[in-house]
Amino acid sequence: MKFRPCIDIHNGKVKQIVGGSLRDQGDQAVTNFSSELDAAWYAQLYKRDSLKGGHIILLNPAASEYYEATKKQALRALAAYPQGMQIGGGIHAENAAEYLEAGASHVIVTSYVFQDGVFHLENLKRLLSAVGKEHIVLDLSCRKKDGAYYIVTNRWQTFTDVCLTPKVLDELSAYCDEILVHGVDVEGRSSGVETELVRMLGGWNKIPVTYAGGIGSMEDLESFAAVSKKKLDFTIGSALDLFGGNIPYEIIAKL
Repeated sequence: MKFRPCIDIHNGKVKQIVGGSLRDQGDQAVTNFSSELDAAWYAQLYKRDSLKGGHIILLNPAASEYYEATKKQALRALAAYPQGMQIGGGIHAENAAEYLEAGASHVIVTSYVFQDGVFHLENLKRLLSAVGKEHIVLDLSCRKKDGAYYIVTNRWQTFTDVCLTPKVLDELSAYCDEILVHGVDVEGRSSGVETELVRMLGGWNKIPVTYAGGIGSMEDLESFAAVSKKKLDFTIGSALDLFGGNIPYEIIAKL
């Protein structure tokens, strides 16, 4: 179990938003924190503390007027910490290599593989051919519906027809090096983790999995460690003092 740091970029700025609040129309989101520091500053901090495998997420779609500003921030962060971070947001087979060449260790994909709520294996195979399994992280972030966790896409707004289960994890792990899962319903709320989801992911334990969502205190982190049996890595965003929260980054960075 280790800490994976994050840099979320929206409208050209490093932010922490409430999960599920992101809207393409008007580039709107409920924002918990907006930083005056650029993405490279955070990447340099993570490099200083030897925190590898964190993720940079571009939260604007390519059609957004802010996309180029957001992408520029992301590329600066990659340049500041080459091979230290993963990147996601609008990744597909045609542009993935660009980000690896810019310094990303892995590319993170969801929407390209789960287009319009439907799983497209051919796209995943195309990405596999373009960059190799060792550079792919599948983002299987999910929301609860009808008592089960369904993978969501399009900045967490569209439910796919894929329910996240150990069997699905088995099948998809053949195409990726790691898995990232946001518990979207608690993301950015510092209200505690999705216990049922964490238990299932921790029990699977076949390739590295990073969980994000709801860790709002050191007590929440202790609960996460117990439920996951320390089999999962974790991300803390809004609750970190780096992003206006109360959990000291300097303590988490040394765990």
